[in-house]
Amino acid sequence: MTPPSAPAPLTRERVARTLTFWLRPAFVLRVLNRFQLIAGFDRAMALASSTLTALIPLAILAGAILPNVQAAGAAQWLIDRYALTGGGADAVRDALAPSTATNTDVGLLGALLLLVAVLSFARGVQRLFERAWELKPLSVRNTGYDLLWIVGLVAYLLVSGVAHREIGHSRVQVAANLLLTPVTAIFLAWSGRVLSARRIPLRRLAPFAIIASLALAVYFAGCAVYLPHLFSSSATRYGVIGAVFAMISALFGFMVVLVACAALGREASEELDRIRAGERPPDDEIQREWAALIGEARVRWQTLRDRIDGPRATSAAGGGSGQPGDALDDQDHADEAADRGQAGELVGLHPDREAPDPDGRPLRLDRVAQDRHFDQHELDERE
Repeated sequence: MTPPSAPAPLTRERVARTLTFWLRPAFVLRVLNRFQLIAGFDRAMALASSTLTALIPLAILAGAILPNVQAAGAAQWLIDRYALTGGGADAVRDALAPSTATNTDVGLLGALLLLVAVLSFARGVQRLFERAWELKPLSVRNTGYDLLWIVGLVAYLLVSGVAHREIGHSRVQVAANLLLTPVTAIFLAWSGRVLSARRIPLRRLAPFAIIASLALAVYFAGCAVYLPHLFSSSATRYGVIGAVFAMISALFGFMVVLVACAALGREASEELDRIRAGERPPDDEIQREWAALIGEARVRWQTLRDRIDGPRATSAAGGGSGQPGDALDDQDHADEAADRGQAGELVGLHPDREAPDPDGRPLRLDRVAQDRHFDQHELDERE
């Protein structure tokens, strides 16, 4: 029995070979094609809109039904999470604070509308998985799993809020984001499994969950830096509607990252299946792909340089100072000299010389031509 071989050490050459494999042109083009088939940007905007229409009623209804926790509600959590001040904080309070005149009837109606809005959002995420993994759409037939996913989403948001409140004391909240990264990965894999009605195996969802959790951790850190400025500037200019614009902008960026990770995760899953089946492309094929890409990039760059340097070389070859204006002036002088030469031929003289006057005075060529014109006119009248 042969002992198991030790894993190969992590060297710079091995890292470069791995990155070259996953970033090769053929794989990148497949990911971009998958993102286009999903209609990535349109789907991200639709998901951002449905998220906003689901979260704002949820926050208002929670504040109306649970007045004891209103101070620590969604509005205050959002203000504390991103350190909002001034007009941004006031606009968030106005947008998410429940009305004091809310009664039970309005709360029941709000609960019904909230359920419809959240179910619409759940079906939007469901269509993302169905489209990315090319599954038959289930629509309302998957309502049971959609409701189950909503419960899991609420639980994940509660865990995330507690983690950011208890651990994230800095502005970027790196510790909270790192702690929540595996939780996010588990939730995303479970979401794909549930919303697809268990039609996607967890093994194929694992690449998407890992990539998306890491990308969203980076996105959350960036939002912690940029969102306070976005909220303050938008709310100062437009009031409450400015806060809504800032929210939907942040949600759109979040959904773009999620949709892009879904496309990348699907292609990575298929690539891993090919590797397990022994269909990994040879190293020389990967090198040929990179060589072809680099060669094409060099040709395009050289063509662009030729287009830019061509007019400069032409103007420099024309002489003088090489400026376009000097070339035009030289052409104008040449045309003027040619015109003077034609006028000199009328009187048989050189264009730069003067014709003698019968009285001994020098006569300009234009006067000679004018006198000749008058003499010809007089002869015509006599005839």
